[in-house]
Amino acid sequence: MKHDILRKIIFDQHEIIRGANITKREYSFDDNANYVLIGLRRSGKSTLLYDMVKSLTDDGVHWNQIIYINFEDERLADFTIADFNDILSVQSELSDGKGYFFFDEIQNVEGWEKFARRIADAGEHVCITGSNARMLSNEIASTLGGRYIPRTVYPYNFREFLVASGVDIENQSTRGTGKVTKAFEAFLMYGGLPETIRYEFKREYVSSVYKKVLLGDVATRNRIRNTNMLSILVKKLAESVKDELSYSRLHNVMKGIGTGISKDSVIEYISYLIDGYLIFPVVNYYAKFQEKESTRKYYFTDNGILSLFLLNKDSLLLENIVAIELKEQYGDDFHYIKSSRTGIDVDFYIPASSTAIQVSYSLENISSTRETDNLIRLKKSMDVDKLIILTYEEEKEIEMEGNSIEVIPVWKWLALKK
Repeated sequence: MKHDILRKIIFDQHEIIRGANITKREYSFDDNANYVLIGLRRSGKSTLLYDMVKSLTDDGVHWNQIIYINFEDERLADFTIADFNDILSVQSELSDGKGYFFFDEIQNVEGWEKFARRIADAGEHVCITGSNARMLSNEIASTLGGRYIPRTVYPYNFREFLVASGVDIENQSTRGTGKVTKAFEAFLMYGGLPETIRYEFKREYVSSVYKKVLLGDVATRNRIRNTNMLSILVKKLAESVKDELSYSRLHNVMKGIGTGISKDSVIEYISYLIDGYLIFPVVNYYAKFQEKESTRKYYFTDNGILSLFLLNKDSLLLENIVAIELKEQYGDDFHYIKSSRTGIDVDFYIPASSTAIQVSYSLENISSTRETDNLIRLKKSMDVDKLIILTYEEEKEIEMEGNSIEVIPVWKWLALKK
C-alpha cells in the first residue's frame, strides 16, 4: 500500500484524537501488556484507545511514535494481510523511537491474527479493538496464544454516564439529587451507549446500532438468511427478561406463533446473539451442570436496546440494568437462585461479596412478601452477609427475624463505586 496514504491516515487520526472529548472510564490497563478490546458495537472501545494514546503523549511519547489505524476508514477498503508490512515501514519512517500500535476494527482484514501474533512476538506495544463475533474471547485465546489480554468493554455504567452528562454525583443538595435522578430516567430508558448522550432522538440512534449488530455482527457473520426469525427471537427474549427460560420453552414459544423454527436453530441463534454481545446469560446457582447450559435467564447488554421492544415495562428495565452492572463488576460470577425443593426464588446472588439481591419496582401495594420472604429463606439455608432489595425510589431498612434487609433505590446503588 502507498506509504503516503498510510501517513495521511495516521496523521488524520492524530488530529481526531487530539480533539476528542474523552470521558474517563473505569478501566485500568497494564502498561507492559498488549490488549484486545472486545464488546458490543459502539460501546466505547475506540475512545479507550484514544485515552491510552493521550496518556502516552502526556508521558512524553512523541506523536510520530503513535501508529493508530482505523480499519473502517474507506481509504483502507482494499487493504489485505500483505499490506501490514507497510504499516511497520511507515512507523520506521516517521520515528526512530519505539512504535506504539493501535489497530481499530482490525477484524475487517482477513488473516489479521497472523500479523497480530508476529508483531507481538517482535516485542511491539499493540492494542486492538473488535466489535463483532469474529473477536470472541475464546477465539482470541486460541489464535493469539496468550500474547494479548482480552478485555470486554461495556456501555457506560451509571457513574460514567453521570460524568459524561456533566452531573455531579457528589452534590447532595435537593437540586443535585434531582439532576441525578433525572439522569437515571434517561439511563434506564436509553441505556449507556456513549454517543446516545449527544443525540436528541436517542431511540432512533439506539435502533440503528441494534440493526447494525443484528444484521451485521450476528446475521451476516453466521450466514443467517431468515433475519425475520432472528428478530422475532430477540423480541421474545426481551419480553421474557426476568424469566427463567429453557431451550424447549423458547422453541415452543417460537413454534406457537407459527415460525416453524427448529429447536436446534433456537439453540444456535441464542449462541450467536451471545457471541455478538447483544445478550448474556445468567445461570441458576442451584442448577445441575446440564441445566446450567440449557435453562438460564437472558439479559440485554444495553438497556436502550432492550427498551426498543418494551412498552411500559419499567420493572423489566430495572432488573436488566442491575444485571448489566453485576455483569460488568463480576463477569460470570453472579447467579440467580431458584429451587423447587426449598421454594427459594432470588433474583441475584453474588458469591464473591456474599450478597443476595431482589429487584422490585416498588414494595408498596403488593399482596405478597416475595422479596423479603425469599431473602430470609435464603439466609436460613446458606451463609449470606448482605440482603438487599433494589427499588425505583424507595429507601429504608427492614428488620425481619433478626435480619436486616437494606432497601435502596437502584440509581443510588448504581452510583456507588463497587
